[in-house]
Amino acid sequence: MYVVELQFDLFDNSTLSDVDRAINGVMDALRYNGQVLGREFPIIMGEGSFTVRAVCPETESLHPDYHSPQVTACLKQLSVAGLLSPKVKVLGRDLNSETSSETERPAWMVLYTSFVHTCSPLKCGDALQPIPLYHIPATLNGDHKAILKWQTEWQACDELQMAAGCQAEHAALHEIRDIGSDLFRRGWDLRGRIEYLTKIPTYYYQYQVGGESLAQELARSCPKCGSKTWKLDSPLHDLFQFRCDDCRIVSNLSWDFQ
Repeated sequence: MYVVELQFDLFDNSTLSDVDRAINGVMDALRYNGQVLGREFPIIMGEGSFTVRAVCPETESLHPDYHSPQVTACLKQLSVAGLLSPKVKVLGRDLNSETSSETERPAWMVLYTSFVHTCSPLKCGDALQPIPLYHIPATLNGDHKAILKWQTEWQACDELQMAAGCQAEHAALHEIRDIGSDLFRRGWDLRGRIEYLTKIPTYYYQYQVGGESLAQELARSCPKCGSKTWKLDSPLHDLFQFRCDDCRIVSNLSWDFQ
């Protein structure tokens, strides 16, 4: 990932509220297209200009070729607030974030995230590196907002169940583990949409914790079709111990027995 700086110069009189609305509109649209990562983008006031720093998956993430219709529309609205289109400067590599996948067409992909991830939830199955969402066709309504909203909710549930500090832990675990939950169904459907658009086998990660014994966990079946043959001989990426090619689900050995 890379840290970039966007400089918005004023060309006419404006108000702080108009500037704030216009710049945040652009940043939200870029975020929902996967071109910038994270959720908070401080705006620095200067002399006749405003600067925003953000993290991008690649050095070319903000190229107009990747813009969604929403990004293009928000950029056009900048002039209403007396602002020019932003000047973009790549400041350098972010050492605290992952490296984006450089594989043009992976053999398979997986929708996988956790509460500590800020990168794309779509991972290359070959190396488990994040794939920038703007490299795949828009999933719904012109951008990837649906995927990122799912990721935000999954991460919130993951953090609640990891903290294990309140009764909400059980409801959160249900959402990321059980195939009948709203979050699981929505994520699995998004996985199917991605596979349909890219023509690349795309899997969904089922979080697994608990269980009565190691033997029982090793013998558990696919939660969707009941297959007993989905256990792998060795874990993929030291994480996925199970994979069902029919249901497009991968899962870990229960964390209680690792």
